[in-house]
Amino acid sequence: MIISSIFLEGGNYDAIIYLILLILLGPPIFLALIGLILFKTQNRKAGKIFFILAGIYLVVGLGICSALMV
Repeated sequence: MIISSIFLEGGNYDAIIYLILLILLGPPIFLALIGLILFKTQNRKAGKIFFILAGIYLVVGLGICSALMV
């Protein structure tokens, strides 16, 4: 019983924080880059939609991931 509880005790959680930040900021940056590329070409409406999607994902991600980190 003591051996199994050793695995449950934590140590360094830096990797989990970095993973949560990657999930939080990765897709909005990717969507914003796609939106910027589309906005600069002939598909301005599609670029605006990708900017809106990036903003919504960032707001939702800030809410959920911030709650997980607290």
